[in-house]
Amino acid sequence: MTAAGQPKLIVEADAEALARTAAERVMARIAANPGRSAICLTGGSSPKKLYQLLGSEAWRGRIPWDRVHWFIGDERFVPESDPLNNMAVARATFLDSDAPPGHVHPIPTTAEDPDASAAAYARELQAFYGADRLDPARPLFDVVLMGAGPDGHTASLFPGYAEIEETRRWVVGVAKANVAPFVPRVSLTLPILASCREMLFEIAGHDKRPILTRLLNGENLPALRARSNGETVWLVDRAALPEEIRGRR
Repeated sequence: MTAAGQPKLIVEADAEALARTAAERVMARIAANPGRSAICLTGGSSPKKLYQLLGSEAWRGRIPWDRVHWFIGDERFVPESDPLNNMAVARATFLDSDAPPGHVHPIPTTAEDPDASAAAYARELQAFYGADRLDPARPLFDVVLMGAGPDGHTASLFPGYAEIEETRRWVVGVAKANVAPFVPRVSLTLPILASCREMLFEIAGHDKRPILTRLLNGENLPALRARSNGETVWLVDRAALPEEIRGRR
């Protein structure tokens, strides 16, 4: 996992330690960019402890809110008031208390369908970036947060779906999810997610051990194919580690 081009594997004792390390890495990337910074959030269960930490009194004062913009890598095509809405959870947990409203960029879910939503978000990303083509020397994001689903999906890019092969569009609609909740999705594509200084996966808990085992064995799944053009880090707690690796650490 440390060879050139491979993800860097960092193991923490538990989910709390993992969240602290993730927070420190996000803060380090923000600090390294003295200008306008962009963080791409993720949904699902993986980032909840991180978001709670960033919203705590000890951490919220460390964030330079006036120069950080917050995007999201995928969204469930449900209203913002729906508890399944990923960005709504992030907003309620830590963004709405401090982030300027214009610095929070949710995927719109009021469009006619997921494809229209995807097109609208692509335009917003391009307006923020200032171009409709990515320059490898100028990443779109400072950090992209990611997770790995039980089937190996990441963002809303599912194994065997055509969207995982998309190289032209920035954002795509996904008609039906491969895992629960079975609602339509909107997702950034692999090339757009790759345009970052650091892609940070959080993989924690015993229930993630089977999929982490498959990823460590090199199975060709979306979560393995997702790589930053900069640094890719897999941040894992000991509960998620396969037994054979736990025994060597």
